[in-house]
Amino acid sequence: MREKQIKVLSWVATIMSIMMYVSYIPQISDNLLGVKGNPIQPLVAAVNCSLWVIYGIFKEPRDVPLATANFPGIIFGLITFFTAL
Repeated sequence: MREKQIKVLSWVATIMSIMMYVSYIPQISDNLLGVKGNPIQPLVAAVNCSLWVIYGIFKEPRDVPLATANFPGIIFGLITFFTAL
């Protein structure tokens, strides 16, 4: 693949990753309404995303799409975890 194709692919993957973590919103709503879900999976997702964000930021050269794609997973994973308790 050419460099331009790789860049486009990375941003498409970033958008899909963000959408995956935004999909936690219905589970968060259910948790807040009293229909508690399993807190383990979103916690593991948040830890995993934290590691990928750290990697993307400190890697040389920085991998901004990777860090950007995983950052929402930290936020939504932790919100989902805490609302499921």
